[in-house]
Amino acid sequence: MGKSLVLAEKPSVARELAGVLGCRGGQNGYYEGGKYIVTWALGHLVTLADPAAYDKRWEKWDMDTLPMLPRSMKLEVIRQSSRQFGTVKQLMNRQDVGDVIIATDAGREGELVARWIIIKAGCKKPAKRLWISSHTDRSIREGFSKLRPAGEYENLFLSAQARSQADWLVGLNVTRALTCRYNAQLSAGRVQTPTLAMIVRREEEIRTFKSVPFSTVRIKLDGFEASWHRNGSGRIFDDAEARRLKDRLEGQTASVTAVKLTRHTVPPPPAYDLTQLQRDANKKYAYTAKETLDVCQSLYERHKLLTYPRTDSRYISKDIVPSLRERLLAAGQGELKDAVRSLLKSPLRTQYLVNDAKVTDHHAIIPTEEQASLWDLSGQEQNIYEMAARQFICTMMPPYVYETAEVSLAAAGETFTARFRTVLDPGWRSLSAAPSEDEDEDGEEFSVGPRAPEKGARLPIREVRTVPGKTSPPARYTEATLLTAMEHPVGDNGRKITGSLGTPATRADIIDRLFTAFYAERRGREIVPTSKGKQLISLAPPQLLSAELTAKWEERLARIASGAERDTAFIEDMRSFASSLVDQVKAAVGKYVHDNATRQNCPDCGAVLLRVKGKHGEMLVCSDRECGYRKSVSRATNARCPNCHKKMELRGSGDSQIFACVCGYREKLSAFKERTAGKSAGKADVRRYMEKQKNSGSGGSSAMAEQLAKWLENNRGHDTK
Repeated sequence: MGKSLVLAEKPSVARELAGVLGCRGGQNGYYEGGKYIVTWALGHLVTLADPAAYDKRWEKWDMDTLPMLPRSMKLEVIRQSSRQFGTVKQLMNRQDVGDVIIATDAGREGELVARWIIIKAGCKKPAKRLWISSHTDRSIREGFSKLRPAGEYENLFLSAQARSQADWLVGLNVTRALTCRYNAQLSAGRVQTPTLAMIVRREEEIRTFKSVPFSTVRIKLDGFEASWHRNGSGRIFDDAEARRLKDRLEGQTASVTAVKLTRHTVPPPPAYDLTQLQRDANKKYAYTAKETLDVCQSLYERHKLLTYPRTDSRYISKDIVPSLRERLLAAGQGELKDAVRSLLKSPLRTQYLVNDAKVTDHHAIIPTEEQASLWDLSGQEQNIYEMAARQFICTMMPPYVYETAEVSLAAAGETFTARFRTVLDPGWRSLSAAPSEDEDEDGEEFSVGPRAPEKGARLPIREVRTVPGKTSPPARYTEATLLTAMEHPVGDNGRKITGSLGTPATRADIIDRLFTAFYAERRGREIVPTSKGKQLISLAPPQLLSAELTAKWEERLARIASGAERDTAFIEDMRSFASSLVDQVKAAVGKYVHDNATRQNCPDCGAVLLRVKGKHGEMLVCSDRECGYRKSVSRATNARCPNCHKKMELRGSGDSQIFACVCGYREKLSAFKERTAGKSAGKADVRRYMEKQKNSGSGGSSAMAEQLAKWLENNRGHDTK
């Protein structure tokens, strides 16, 4: 039979698998043991080929060569990771390797990573699939005892491949068409552009909104207040009418005409899926969707504390139930300890957590059985783990029970209402970060002090006041609300659409690309479109802006994954769609205006230079796309200012380069080199320092330890000198 080659997605995961499988022999690009060889990808090693691989004419960006519609899509090895691909290919074709075990992330993208490597390597050997939701040693062992034939995941691969090919066909064709047509660096995408369109439309709604002032009238009675209502509304848009009403009510008596008591039982919320966790983390900590995903991935892969994060399910299946007590014990730390202790005293309530019918490829994000060492986690990791653990514990707590009383009052021929809430059993709300007790989900206030008055009671009006207000425009999107809008998009008719924009695994990257492409920017927690973003939406083909159409594409991809639709029909439709979009761009009449133009001209062609913020700093770029001139203005560095210790920029070129800090500090590059000569610390120095601190028992400051640990992780595999 020979050895089994295990293909992981990342080196860190391969290291964990190798440890469990007894592969102690570390080689250049793999680990080897008696029965298994464990190797890894570096994310994707193989990707769809660039246009030039199909036709030499497609190497040049030219409107006359569009659309680009190859009959069959080719694969190519990513140049930066070609060395590792060579290692994997050689291992796959070794004579003593009998089969391949796919151990990449158990999801659509992970399947694509592995299958493309196998195809490009020309490997025809039998393949099996490792499908696990956590990286604990126990989970890995159980997973290897239940390997499935890779053919069972063929439809998942076809769905992932169809998604990638659709993005190539639509993204590359429309991006080239827009860029050539308007001579500007404009990019568009199947999901990215409809998402940007939502942000731009919201901004336009805010800009054109006309605010209207109004007043509300409230009366103060013994211990509570009541609000005036007429025909279901409490707003008065006439100041004179509000004043007359106030005068009529002064010194009057209100009588209670009705009291309606209602008992409410609110079950605990389900556990987290990725989107809901990203939403709540953005609301609570202002973390971006990408930050939350990255932290979850670290807690899953590196620390083994959370299960697979890229999930759209909020429930678990019955087979997980036997492990719940152990997971609760692992999660019950700090202020969660008492809640866990209380739960474990009696049989667990799992009716709000277990639902096989609602579990997709993966169950909800829940803690593993691994005991967390919070000191080993960064601040962000602690926060996200605590949120997931708290939500998990809440799912097994009793329901939240409360009683409301809706009181109707009459005074001077007018109607007033007051609402009271009495908590009967706090249940899961005692642990959850729930909304304020005196406010309902729709914002209506509750009185929580005195008991509601009885019907027929007559109460003197102690005070009458008018409260000014004005109608508000819709709120700008935050990352939390944008994630919701992508998950549940709304069509042009205002109705919810079946389907979604992107998937839980891709939405964070889509939002992040809007910022890196300068189509949108953050102002505090709000997302605001830039001039470039607004112009793109005005110039892009209307079909590409449709959230409804894109949601239908995503729905079809899900059908391909389930075997309900053929991928070939979907790809053919995407070819037609891409061709139609290119035709629309060619026929469009519009103009793109650079809002980042400088007063400098290109030394090569004389066109205006644009000031562009790149990933590593600012550049001057020629506005004529075909010219290609660019010059660095400043770049971000890791050098710290000696005054305020913030990171400095390196500006200028050649011998005249200077370091500049936002605090005003300036220093020539030559002076900086002289000042810092011999003072740099490499990874070995940092490790020795941390080990010394650990052995001394002092541990150092947790903040410093956290930063050093982060630095080591970020620089793993790189020379820091």
